[in-house]
Amino acid sequence: MIHVCFAFQDKTGSFAKFAGTAMVSAFENISAPAPSITVHILHDKTLTDENRNKFSYIAGRYSQIVKFYNVEELCADKLDAMINIFPGVDKNRFNVAPFYKFFVPQVIPNEIEKIIYLESSVIVNLDLSKLWRVDLGDKMLGVVPALSIGSDIHTADRIVAEGFIKQEDYFNPGVMLMNLKLLRNEEKKILKGMQFANAHKYFNVLDQTVLNACFSQQTVKLSPNFNSFVRWARKNKETVTRKIYYYTVHTLQLDMNDQFNLLWMQYFAKTPWFDVAAIGKLYENFREIHTRMKKNMANITTIMNGKTRSFCATPEYAEEIKKVFNVRKDEEFIVLKNQAALQKLLKSMKNSVGKKVFFIMVPNFPFNELSKRGFVFGRDFLNAMEFLSEEQGMSMNSYPLIQAM
Repeated sequence: MIHVCFAFQDKTGSFAKFAGTAMVSAFENISAPAPSITVHILHDKTLTDENRNKFSYIAGRYSQIVKFYNVEELCADKLDAMINIFPGVDKNRFNVAPFYKFFVPQVIPNEIEKIIYLESSVIVNLDLSKLWRVDLGDKMLGVVPALSIGSDIHTADRIVAEGFIKQEDYFNPGVMLMNLKLLRNEEKKILKGMQFANAHKYFNVLDQTVLNACFSQQTVKLSPNFNSFVRWARKNKETVTRKIYYYTVHTLQLDMNDQFNLLWMQYFAKTPWFDVAAIGKLYENFREIHTRMKKNMANITTIMNGKTRSFCATPEYAEEIKKVFNVRKDEEFIVLKNQAALQKLLKSMKNSVGKKVFFIMVPNFPFNELSKRGFVFGRDFLNAMEFLSEEQGMSMNSYPLIQAM
């Protein structure tokens, strides 16, 4: 029997479908006769009865097994101890869900000595028995090194940059073969790893930092086929093959001309989440976007009433913004090359309140900082990136539509 684990939180009720899709992909590709996979789901009170029933329906349809573990009930003291290390983590954007994978060794029955941990956002496009057969020996984890996933993914993390972990040992925990027999004795070590992460303020990839701090030198290095980042596969112009594909945030879109989006959708269509209601939700969200676009177009006229235009762009977008907005020579144009240019923008905005609207074409610009200074989005400034078409390099982000389905 192959044991597989998912661990997640589902505050909106719309996240379970990702784990369900991954679950279907694993069942679809297993070669051993059923039942051959037991799926263990670590969750909290946010898992609804409806979604729980859908997981059970999938397992029954494929003659496989699914089991549920409420970590809020089973690991309440341990969860409180971890939250105490990171005060407020259960209330901010990082949320407490990354902690749940740390409870796997404790909540999974003792007779199970190893398990395959999968993030909910993967597609298992291969036979999991290939990963299951890997011998861990005296190692804690079987993992894919970040370097083999892609040199620009995670390898610049501070824990590596500051020399705590060798770059070749740093791994991504989206897919792990876990040696439960050994990990059951490592609770104290994991707590120390969390204290280390807190001391060094590694909040951005909390679970990844903790696991690397604890076990980076106690791993079996797996083939990249077991944790292939879709982002990297697209960049390398790879074709879909027999791998486990990891869809990091926003890499999954509705464009079915893309083979990786199509792969995910083919498995999602086989889940009970893909139904008439899902199509209805998709339509409602498209209609909302359409309505918002028309309102925004009408608002531009109001916003510009009695005001002139000013523009700000990074050097690579300077010519693009001039074409899109037909910028005149007499209109202010700030090229944002450095901190001095940013100060120039802020000074100009301060001196032009009520007189100008600033169109800012800068990727990942901290618009919240402008708001903190009293400038108002839609009155004093606009995100000019939103006006670019796909041909101009701004593809539509349809990930929120998938979330809403």
